[in-house]
Amino acid sequence: MTAEQHPVRSTAAGLLGRVMITPVLPRPRLRRLVRLYAGLTLYGLSGALLVHSELGSMPWDVLHQGLARQTGLSIGTWSVLVGALLMLLWIPLRQKPGLGTLSNVVVVGMTVDLFLWLLPGTDSLMARVGLLVLGVLVCAIATGCYIGAGLGPGPRDGLMTGLAARGWSVRLARTVIEVSVVVTGVLLGGTVGVGTVVFAVAIGPLAQLFLPLLRMPDETPETPVPQGS
Repeated sequence: MTAEQHPVRSTAAGLLGRVMITPVLPRPRLRRLVRLYAGLTLYGLSGALLVHSELGSMPWDVLHQGLARQTGLSIGTWSVLVGALLMLLWIPLRQKPGLGTLSNVVVVGMTVDLFLWLLPGTDSLMARVGLLVLGVLVCAIATGCYIGAGLGPGPRDGLMTGLAARGWSVRLARTVIEVSVVVTGVLLGGTVGVGTVVFAVAIGPLAQLFLPLLRMPDETPETPVPQGS
């Protein structure tokens, strides 16, 4: 590489650094990518398990499900669309996405639709309770994987941390966002129930359990654990 090319690379890296928190993959790159995409795929699986349980979805999926019922578009499609719209809200909040953020928008929506199609439905209450418990557990593992990869928070998490950076407490930001999302989802026809409550109560402690086990050893920057989708 010639000396003249170095300023070009430096300028490009500087521009990327202004808009993304992870313009270049930190090492170990392959392990981070595997951890990231395994986590996002498992996140889609967990959403599908909770929807199939018919006992209540995770808060954001209540909204996606309600929108799907009103429009005929799939839950996964609305997950992608809502994620993309939320990233527009990052601009005034001055939040920076990473590779994990952009991947979250697309991969979770695609995989939740895939698993909704693959997983069989059931009328057995015991089986539905099993789907609920498994869905919450898989979501906690997924959270540890994709947050532990250190490649950027999900679009919904970034909205919460962006509001927190503007003076809101994390608890207040999370509560306002998720209550608004659930209420809107219910009004649109989304399923809320005991599963939604179990998810809200259990996901934080379970994610805190798995995150240290799945975090990359040299993770930078540190990202807070999300409380929900």
